[in-house]
Amino acid sequence: MEKYDSVQGRIHRDGYALGYTIEGEGEPLLIIGSHVFYPRTFSAGLRSKRKLIFIDHRGFSHADRGVEARDCKLVTITDDISAMCSALGLSRLDVMGHSGHGYMALEFARRRPDLVRKTVVVATGPSHSSEHMAYVERIWGMLAAPERKHRLAQDLERMAAKIDAEPEKRFIWMCLGLAARSWFDPCFDASDLWQGVHVNMPIFDSLWGDVFRDFDPGTALQEIQTPLLICMGRHDHLVAPLETWLPLTPENRQPVFALFERSAHTPQLEEAERFDETLLNFLA
Repeated sequence: MEKYDSVQGRIHRDGYALGYTIEGEGEPLLIIGSHVFYPRTFSAGLRSKRKLIFIDHRGFSHADRGVEARDCKLVTITDDISAMCSALGLSRLDVMGHSGHGYMALEFARRRPDLVRKTVVVATGPSHSSEHMAYVERIWGMLAAPERKHRLAQDLERMAAKIDAEPEKRFIWMCLGLAARSWFDPCFDASDLWQGVHVNMPIFDSLWGDVFRDFDPGTALQEIQTPLLICMGRHDHLVAPLETWLPLTPENRQPVFALFERSAHTPQLEEAERFDETLLNFLA
């Protein structure tokens, strides 16, 4: 498989050094999240069809000041994305967000329809509200295999020790410790994906604990005018499943849904070939 040059850099904004990585060729696809983590989860084949532009948000970037409340707001993050698009010379593009970054993609598409052509969210539940997270727990309790539950119990013990030793990396240790809930293979070790990734824990605590809990998916779907693809893994036990999106979708503007039967929380890596085909067909 052909390899593509990687262009990396940082854009300094409001005390943060927002990193980016650009790989591949073709029309641009902006992928919100860590510019270190996410390139490791997408296929080389996709890079032959699209130019992938991976960008940090403030939770993944180095800063020369302490975290303030405004750093954790979606409006701040979407303003950062707009500024990065301007700095990188991007005027019209498709945008993607995985997991919690799906809310950033949705908010960016809602606020900047002049920039966004099509929107993709992957492994993103409608919100992290108590209602949606309780739905996740019911499915886990009723349907998860005993082997998965046993593996999770073992991993959580190791995760707790890691967090005690390195609390500043709590988000990473939690992601690794929840492998049984987040990968089709419950024993998958994602450590290599997280090598060299920097996290600002106060921002993650606020986003995942408060902002995504209060996210209003119904209003977002009503206001987003561009085509939307929602991708979910059948075995994803971290977020509310695909069917929880259905009551929220506008009758006159239905999203495209894709369910990946042999994936959990990261279908772009777990079922790369089918994911790429689904994505490219939607973006065409």
